[in-house]
Amino acid sequence: MTQIAGSTVLITGGGMGIGRLMALKMAARGARVVLWDINPQALERVREELSRSGRTVWAYQCDVSDRKAVYATAERTLEEAGPVHILVNNAGVVSGKSLLSCSDEQIERTFAVNTLALFWTTRAFLPAMVRQGRGHLVTIASAAGLYAPPGLVDYAASKFAAFGFDEALRGEIRKHRLPLKTTVVCPFYIDTGMFAGVKTKWPRLLPILEEGYAAERIVRAIARDRPRLYMPPIVYTVPALRLLPVAVMDWVARLLGVTDTMDEFRGRQAGEDQP
Repeated sequence: MTQIAGSTVLITGGGMGIGRLMALKMAARGARVVLWDINPQALERVREELSRSGRTVWAYQCDVSDRKAVYATAERTLEEAGPVHILVNNAGVVSGKSLLSCSDEQIERTFAVNTLALFWTTRAFLPAMVRQGRGHLVTIASAAGLYAPPGLVDYAASKFAAFGFDEALRGEIRKHRLPLKTTVVCPFYIDTGMFAGVKTKWPRLLPILEEGYAAERIVRAIARDRPRLYMPPIVYTVPALRLLPVAVMDWVARLLGVTDTMDEFRGRQAGEDQP
């Protein structure tokens, strides 16, 4: 079991959405919380929210797509907050466009935040975790990293990479017998506003996840050392579907309405970053 009480937990993208909620839930369990976010206003709101509750919190503005900024902020974090015991790589972006509708810059930004940032943050904190003999690395991937619906070409590819990152990292940790743990999270759409407008054909089978529920499940999975968390449970069937012929797998996706989920996507609009 990973001890949360008394641990220092760093959450990227901690200024809003499930990042904010995970921070609140971790703090309620007795964790010392470190928040990273690119949005200074959202970051300050969560810092004040936690401080008013008497929680120990540090907040740093950081663009995780900027490797040099990550390393510099990590150095400052270690100096001011001390060793990090749990790293939650939660920051993410989505364009919600087809391949030809995405600009080159949007595609690069998606991979910089959703994929490459995993390397920079993990490389920044992993050595200290090994030295202290304790650490838990959490990757917030996506169900789109297991099966990619239309409209999420760049996002899904970046999350496939995030899933692979966790898998390879877990293998390295096991092979070298390092005192570390990993958890990868693959949720269906979460109602944080990031995926505003998405729809589901079968809400009881494939519900749009409520953000408080998703955050609580993630925190519990970390505490229980679960290597994988898929939400909702039907997502656990996706690897088995890949054993089927491609045409059959795609037919099942159409039957479930997965291929139409992004048809009315609009995403988070300006001014919708309030918690």
